Amino acid sequence: MAITPILIGFGAAWKGRHDVADVIANQEALQIENANYRAATDQLASQIESLQSAIADLGARSALDPNLARAMNRLPAVVKSRAMGGTVATQADPTLSKTLTSLTTPEDTFGLLRTLLEGLESRLHVVKRDVERRNALANATPSLWPSYGWLSSSMGPRRDPITGGPDYHSGLDIASERGQPVYATAAGTVKSVGRLGAYGNLVVIDHGFGLETRYGHLLKFSTKKGAKVQRGDVIGQVGATGRATGYHLHYEVLANGRLLNPLQLLTQRPRDR
Repeated sequence: MAITPILIGFGAAWKGRHDVADVIANQEALQIENANYRAATDQLASQIESLQSAIADLGARSALDPNLARAMNRLPAVVKSRAMGGTVATQADPTLSKTLTSLTTPEDTFGLLRTLLEGLESRLHVVKRDVERRNALANATPSLWPSYGWLSSSMGPRRDPITGGPDYHSGLDIASERGQPVYATAAGTVKSVGRLGAYGNLVVIDHGFGLETRYGHLLKFSTKKGAKVQRGDVIGQVGATGRATGYHLHYEVLANGRLLNPLQLLTQRPRDR
């Protein structure tokens, strides 16, 4: 009978060691689980921070001068369509609410959050592309007055200033002093520089999206063919070359080869650069 207490003692000691081993194993498992949760949380926090930065950047890049935005809105639909990205609207997943209610573990929750954030990132890429296209169209919109002076002739029917007969004026005449600077009205590539019939000394700029501007009767050129110009860059000087009765700039805007009335787009003065 004396051995019974000893056996009981050994049993209790073995059970105690087993319980301690279980506690240690559980603790190690919890430490690994907590480390995984921390890593997942850090990853999600990094994704959220990246999204916040991207959203702030898009907000800054999408802001347009109100006058420029007004000019863009007046462009022909065929021009604006060239800048559209064809974005397909996305709808909320109808199974999302069901998925939320079926979450049973933290791993499920983290997985769903990662999926949602990846979806937001994908949509932001689409929005970023559309903003870039819209900004490119904004840069190409001929919105700046091409020179200081006063409007001496609008676009449309008029009497020919030389013969007095009926005439159709294809652009605007801006009277100014000899040698006044002439500005590119939008960003683009200089298509041609040279003398052309009644235009006299002429600069033609291709702005993309089917938009083109022409600057005639120039005294001198301040650019060359193939040059990249920005809105407000000086491209020449006001003169009276070609078929002109005095110092002025003849200015035209074309969209897909068809004349537009420049007045509907000129919403910015050179000093507003």
